[in-house]
Amino acid sequence: MGSFSSPHFVIFPFLSQGHTIPLLHLSRLLRRRSVVVTLFTTAGNSPRIRASLRDTDVSIIEIPFPQNIDGVPPGVENTDKLSVESSFLPFARATEQMRESFEEALETLQPPVSCVVSDSFLWWTAKSAQKIGVPRLGFFGTGNFSATMYQILGRFRPHAGVDSVDEPFPMTDFPEVKLTRNDFEPPFGDINPSGPFVDFMMENGFISMGMSDGLIVNSFYEMESRYVDYWNKNLGPKAWNIGPLCLAAKPLPESKSTGYLQWLDEKWEKKEPVLYVSFGTQAEISPEQFLEIAQGLEKSEVSFLWALKSKDLDFLEPEFESRVKGRGLVAKEWMDQLKILQHEGVKGFLSHCGWNSVIESISAGVPILAMPFMAEQHMNARFVAEEVGVGLRIMPRGGTVRGHVAAEEVEMKVRELMGGGKVAEEVSKTAAAWGGAAHAAMQEGGSSWRSLDLLIDGMMGKFTD
Repeated sequence: MGSFSSPHFVIFPFLSQGHTIPLLHLSRLLRRRSVVVTLFTTAGNSPRIRASLRDTDVSIIEIPFPQNIDGVPPGVENTDKLSVESSFLPFARATEQMRESFEEALETLQPPVSCVVSDSFLWWTAKSAQKIGVPRLGFFGTGNFSATMYQILGRFRPHAGVDSVDEPFPMTDFPEVKLTRNDFEPPFGDINPSGPFVDFMMENGFISMGMSDGLIVNSFYEMESRYVDYWNKNLGPKAWNIGPLCLAAKPLPESKSTGYLQWLDEKWEKKEPVLYVSFGTQAEISPEQFLEIAQGLEKSEVSFLWALKSKDLDFLEPEFESRVKGRGLVAKEWMDQLKILQHEGVKGFLSHCGWNSVIESISAGVPILAMPFMAEQHMNARFVAEEVGVGLRIMPRGGTVRGHVAAEEVEMKVRELMGGGKVAEEVSKTAAAWGGAAHAAMQEGGSSWRSLDLLIDGMMGKFTD
């Protein structure tokens, strides 16, 4: 790395847990490279962030979140607390009202700011960085495969000739990748997508991406090299793969006092492999679908640890826990997902395929049972099952990728992944191999390590490529 002194990176995560956590890991990574780090957030999000970074000297600045937003409940400063999907857009658009406070703070920071790293949903920060004359890097919370497929769809419209939402078509420049319109989050799979969210992404996401000096991607080059190379040659701006960022997390304490960890230890001692089940914080699961998942898990006769959101507990049959007692544990407390995935007794992950969960599972070498619900999760499920072979796909009824999943399908795929047969052995072996590659990428001299060095030099004006 170059001989410059005190580079200063400003980090501004979008106000959502899934978007914030990787950037907290990035803050740690940058501090280890002697970069000064200042992180921006709001008063409502600050306590959790301060607790996460309390063992570091990352500076945290709170700026006020706008009040009285139409469509957003009073006092909500994080999307995890939005009760309906329709609140997301007014919430995201309202963040622009933070711009003046953000820019005032940027002007006063010492040492002077070298670079702004901000979430792609905070599109207006690109203008703020431009105003003070520093580079801005957008943070992409998705992988390279997903981002590339969405860009190809929008630019080249390879789906224009298909009649059905379930009819496969080859992707431009990747003819071996066959997707359907249903693989894309509505309305983006439409021939001419329109609507408020499409407008938001076009006006803000893509314009600010074009104004940015690069993108930080929470992935590593070896796993997605074709898509990284394609993006950097044909799409842009440059994608810097410096992950898996979860491998920069604070080392986990050795204490095993937590109930669910004790339970995992007991299962491991008895040589009973455990399936971890979690669908993240954002996915909305219908009561009917929830019951099918519960029935499938119960009938599978596999040991499982199910992380449940408090509102989902209402859907669970009162007798469910007693029926699976000793084999299944329903956790109603906050759980450390990384620690669970790294537990030697956890041999599978039934997941919604949010990118954080995918990359954390791959880093831990744990195979995935993909059951996507929203956003780019269907694309991530394709990636898991078809691109890198680290898992299996749970499919809805009726030959579609989007729809209701039956209990029988859940039961069958859980047994297939956890039963120790040929398929299970293969995906477990592949997951373990990619887990090793992920760790190698983050170690000194690895691809992600080198990319971060080049990125820091580049933002300090020393990148010449």
